[in-house]
Amino acid sequence: MAKIYYLGDRVSSMLTTSAVRTVTNVYDVAKTFLTFQPMTHKKLQKLCYYAYSWYLTLYGERLFSNRIEAWVHGPVCPDLYHEYKHHGWQEIEVIQELPQSIAENPDVYEFIKEVFDSYGHLNGDELEYLTHMEEPWKEARGDLGDLEPCNEKIKDEVIIRFYRKVLEDEQKD
Repeated sequence: MAKIYYLGDRVSSMLTTSAVRTVTNVYDVAKTFLTFQPMTHKKLQKLCYYAYSWYLTLYGERLFSNRIEAWVHGPVCPDLYHEYKHHGWQEIEVIQELPQSIAENPDVYEFIKEVFDSYGHLNGDELEYLTHMEEPWKEARGDLGDLEPCNEKIKDEVIIRFYRKVLEDEQKD
């Protein structure tokens, strides 16, 4: 299987303490992903999760402060779910204009674009499968069955620990 994450040379700024600052909000991150292509709500959720996780791991800051929970179909931000749930399984249309908070921060835009370049070729089901194989989602769900509902928060410490290990393993290749 080909590597599906490539985040440039951003490994050097791995954090050692817990994050406190946030950069933007989940709605603006989602709208930025939607400037690249139309996509399902499921795919949008997973891309936002990966953006949050990698930003937290690489920069020691939360990309957004919205809560991410370990739902049946993978990590979900409930705030974002309620914003786009009316789309159901249909694709959400492309957005033409970048949100102001992203347009004013080209580094964040480039980061979101890198996440999209790494994961955007996968569909929502493939991203769901990928998150189900990863420790942050599995740990938050505990012993729950595959179809049991859960609203447990995916913890930042677990995200950092897991994605740091991914980075370390990548450097060994």
